[in-house]
Amino acid sequence: MTPSPSDLSRASVTLSKGLAIGYHSILATVTEDIPLKNGTHYLLARNGRGKTTLLKTLAGLLRQRSGQYATHGHCQFIGDEFYFDRELKSKAIFKALIPEPHREGALQLAEQLELDIDKEFGKLSFGNRKKVGLVIAEFRILKDRSNLVFYDEPFTGLDSPAREAITAQWLSTSDHTLRIVSCHPDFDSMAMPSAILISDGEIFRGSDGNLTWADFKKRLR
Repeated sequence: MTPSPSDLSRASVTLSKGLAIGYHSILATVTEDIPLKNGTHYLLARNGRGKTTLLKTLAGLLRQRSGQYATHGHCQFIGDEFYFDRELKSKAIFKALIPEPHREGALQLAEQLELDIDKEFGKLSFGNRKKVGLVIAEFRILKDRSNLVFYDEPFTGLDSPAREAITAQWLSTSDHTLRIVSCHPDFDSMAMPSAILISDGEIFRGSDGNLTWADFKKRLR
């Protein structure tokens, strides 16, 4: 039976109560069922509390210590740093990794981000290397499928205009894409209508609604 268009666009992630993450020992455990749908969900925690571990677990790169989770959608995990051959130019990387029908949009986003696509990757600043990874991830999203994108610290090294361009891109594809984004916000007023928190070894859902980083940061330990 062929899925309906609405089924194809319905990305989802469910963290079940009791899901435990970690490497050789448990870092954090989910304290309540956390169902997530299309849109952007921020993952907030102090350093070393398990943000990257949770993202890698959901992406299938690490095994959970115990418990269950479920995902539905074409999955990408975008780490906190990208590595390519130092001599490759960004436009060549885009040509190799981004499907041809999506390249024009990728080049437009690169221009908005002020990314020099004719400069060798090895000569780019840390922030501009991050932009290469962001553009690739966004334009490998499948338009006829549900999508999951797990971003680990995507804003590091980006200025405010670049962040605004990226969040606008996220909004434009939120109808068929679920993003979980770990980050350390730079300003208290950053809007976070949906957030997952890790604190004191517990993973739990922050309240939905018109909330900001200032509403959450005091809850992190």
